[in-house]
Amino acid sequence: MMQGDIKHWLALSAIKNVGPGTVRKLLAHFKTPENIFKATLTELKAVEGVKSFRAESVKNFNSWDAVELALKKIEQNGIKVFCYLEDDYPEMLKPFPDSPPLLFVKGDIVREDRYAIAIVGTRKLSHYGQKVAEKFTGELVDMGFTIVSGMARGIDTIAHREALKCNGRTIAVLGTGIDIAYPPENLWLMQRIAENGAVVSEFLPGTRPQRENFPIRNRIISALSLGVLVVEAGQRSGALITANFALEQGKEVFAVPGNVLSLSAQGSHSLIQSGAKLVNNACDILGELGDLIKAYIKERKENPPVKRNAEKSKTTAAEKRKVSAHDSLRTTSDEKPVSEQSDDGKKVFSVLGFESMHVDEIIRKTLLPAHKVLNVLLELELKGLVKQSEGMKFYIV
Repeated sequence: MMQGDIKHWLALSAIKNVGPGTVRKLLAHFKTPENIFKATLTELKAVEGVKSFRAESVKNFNSWDAVELALKKIEQNGIKVFCYLEDDYPEMLKPFPDSPPLLFVKGDIVREDRYAIAIVGTRKLSHYGQKVAEKFTGELVDMGFTIVSGMARGIDTIAHREALKCNGRTIAVLGTGIDIAYPPENLWLMQRIAENGAVVSEFLPGTRPQRENFPIRNRIISALSLGVLVVEAGQRSGALITANFALEQGKEVFAVPGNVLSLSAQGSHSLIQSGAKLVNNACDILGELGDLIKAYIKERKENPPVKRNAEKSKTTAAEKRKVSAHDSLRTTSDEKPVSEQSDDGKKVFSVLGFESMHVDEIIRKTLLPAHKVLNVLLELELKGLVKQSEGMKFYIV
């Protein structure tokens, strides 16, 4: 159990301008969160390494309503809360002084997730970027890696989605509260990730999307991984922030070369010029990780992990990606045929054909709200019934 009252721990996570480093210094001095909030301003300012304006932020904290709301959400939604002082705090985060004091989790982070690769990239992906993300994700899942990303539009979404399609584990690190899907169309994806891995956040439940929170969370994406793979990134892509965090943490950075005429490849090329490992396939990543992977292989031989969805484990992810269109319509333990889809699912599927159709056209023909159409399309794609082509176009497979 966490030392002290859970409400005061939550409050520490909610104070503006007070990061993990300051929280650790305060806890080292005052021992418990309650003592921090009882301290006078003079006592707070006297703590070595704590700047005056941060001490004032602590003393002036009055967002107890947000704390009460967060506590209610935690209790009602089965959200797990891990404290950095506890043994069950994720092992990969423990070495870093800027790891969050509290981590909110839906799903499970398991021992085998120590062997993870982060896949990140642009939100405005090209057809090439999508295919590369799918290729690397499938290959890495086949090798037993967990896939970590940020659940943003573009490369992040593709990485999570492909990991699920290949029956792999995946972890999403959010820049919002753990109860808020952002972008909204990824709500169903977020639910699936929690069932087949974990959704994590350092932000109090109820925290809405704020621009400044997304770069901050990138350090957790890299910390949870052995290395970061940048698939497609422009010069101002947030993926480069994740790569920089990885370098600071002593992690490997990999990058896939792209079209030299494309702005969305310039960031990736800059990384390669700066020393990131150019990779053409997952085997290149495996080779670079060397002794870390040898230890992993040895451990898996000695303690084989429990197989997920054992009834489907006889085929590899690569084989699954080769299933024919006819096979994709059959009923399996977690794949329903079209006749068993929801009414919205049937409606969306009925307007699709074997030629690509833009999502705007699907919305126009079905008269469904955009967020419902996007959720249905994601569900149909994960079930192997439809596929996304370049841009926001979809077709029956």
